[in-house]
Parts: sequence; structure tokens; C-alpha cells
Amino acid sequence: MRALTPWTFLVVPLAFLVAFSYVPIVNMVVYSFTDWDGISPDYTFTGLDNYTEIFTRRELFEVFLTSLYYLGASVIQIVLALYFAMVLSFNLRFRNLFKGIIFFPYLVNGVAIGFVFLYFFQPGGTFDTFLGAFGIGGGHLWLGDPDLVNYSLAGVSVWRFLGLNFVLFLGGIQSIPSELYEAAEMDGANRRQIFRHIVAPMLRPLIGLSTILAVSGSLSVFEIPYIMTGGSGNSETFVIQTVKLAFQFNKTGLASAAAVVLLLLILLVTWVQRRLVPDRRTEIS
Repeated sequence: MRALTPWTFLVVPLAFLVAFSYVPIVNMVVYSFTDWDGISPDYTFTGLDNYTEIFTRRELFEVFLTSLYYLGASVIQIVLALYFAMVLSFNLRFRNLFKGIIFFPYLVNGVAIGFVFLYFFQPGGTFDTFLGAFGIGGGHLWLGDPDLVNYSLAGVSVWRFLGLNFVLFLGGIQSIPSELYEAAEMDGANRRQIFRHIVAPMLRPLIGLSTILAVSGSLSVFEIPYIMTGGSGNSETFVIQTVKLAFQFNKTGLASAAAVVLLLLILLVTWVQRRLVPDRRTEIS
């Protein structure tokens, strides 16, 4: 009975996990081999036709180019998060206030953020007014110009997800024994040298985790561009395209195949990253 006790507490969460995660994934894989329209109770198995269509239709994969904007934004996001975490790990005035300001956007619902920035990027709106204070005039179509829209949306993603990486890095920095900092300061090391020889090696696993999250997030971005532009003006992502295939064009089988491809691609990227940068503790130099 003692051995069964832990499982009695796990029955309910495991049941929810299977019912709402694993079963839908299995159904998605099954539907990817059919021509199901998402409405009719009947469907026909088509083999690999959906996957063949995905890999032979160029426009279905061109949307991955949009992910490059978010990948570049993720790099900026990681660098900024690491910088702020390093600065705010020292004893500064109002550092708790600044921590809250940086982390707060991550707590806000993504839909609310999308609507807020819709007004922020309106021609002649808040952002144009801010730029006008520095002599940069003109009502730019930040969300309507195909050359600007992805930069605007990627900037919103940096603002929203900066807090997540910031908290991860800050926790990692604060977990480093204080004796290492004291020894480095006694040896005359400045903050740049402390970061290079102590902080960076100790944060290597967290930086690897942030890289995985950045790549997978840039491939599966959906919420912000869908709310703000609906995928128009060259801002369509692979997930937005998949949703349109399922619910706008009633091609649920093809959309399921696209979702499976995206899942496999994220798993492949994660595996490659883990092979190139193994998760092992780095010795401090």
C-alpha cells in the first residue's frame, strides 16, 4: 500500500495529461494521413499525400522566413536579459522595482498585449509621437508596411518575453556562491572579468535552455502576429498558416500534417542544439 500511495495522488493529473495532451497528439498524427475537413464525420486515408503537398508547395514553407525576424529578436532578448540580470544582481537602489518592471510584461495576457500595441503602432499614435520628440517625423505604417511589420511584431515579442529569460538568468547568478565573487574582487577582477570567468561558465546550462526556447518559440510564434495583423502583410507565420488551413479552408488533414512537421522540426532543432552544446557543468577558469 505504501508503494501505491504516490500513484493515488498522480492518477488525476496523469489522466488529464493523457486526455488533453497525448490523445490529441495521437489523433493529430492519425488525421495527418487523411483528407478530413474537420466537420464531416467521415474521412478517407490518403497515405503520405498531405506530407507530399507540404514539402512540394513552396508557399507553405516560405512562411518560415518570418521566423528569422523572431529568431533575431530572441538573440537581442537573451543579451538584454543577461545584461539586466547581471546589473541587478548587484546592490543597486530600487533594484527590486526594476526587477518588477522587467518581469511584469511576461505576466500580462498575450491577447491584451496585442490589443495594447495595436494602438501603440497606429499611424500618428504613441510610437510616432515618441519618435517625433526626437525629430523623427512621419506617420509610419508600422503594421501595414510589409517592410516594417515583422520588425514591429518582433519588437513586441522582445518586450513581452524578456522577463522570462531575465528571471532565469537572475536566479542562476544569485545561486553562484558569494565566495567566488569575493575571491575575484580580492584578486582585482572587474565586473567584466567576473562575468567572463565566473558568471558565463556557470550560466551555460541556462543559456542553452534559453536558446532552445528561443528557436522553438520563433518557429511556433502565433499569438502576437495573429492578434495584431492576422498574418497579413508578410507577417504570416507557420502556425497562423496551419490554423487557416484547418479553420478557414477546412483542410484539417493537411493542417494536422503541418503541425506534425512543426513538432518534428522543433524536436530536431532541440536535439541538434543539445548535441552541439552538451548540458554539462563548465569548470570556472
